[in-house]
Amino acid sequence: MSKKLYIGNLPYSVTETALREMFTPLGVVDSVSIITDRDTGQPKGFAFIEMTDDDAAKQAISQINGKTLDSRSITVAEARPQVQRSGGGGSRGGWSRR
Repeated sequence: MSKKLYIGNLPYSVTETALREMFTPLGVVDSVSIITDRDTGQPKGFAFIEMTDDDAAKQAISQINGKTLDSRSITVAEARPQVQRSGGGGSRGGWSRR
């Protein structure tokens, strides 16, 4: 079963290739996803990595968490489950002419 990891405090210049190369020596990396701003397309400074093996993911957390990447101390932790958001439109408040 694969394990999803959260990687935070990333430099904005980091690439998916660089992250994959950092984690691959510890185990098989299934996917790398750098999160970007919906409007600007600029990276937000965090990413998610899925690793095939739970033990490799635990090893990645212990060995890479706190490591420096481009003068930034990165955070590596097990990703929390995604929370479903209700929503989709509606009024944004304010007033209306009726």
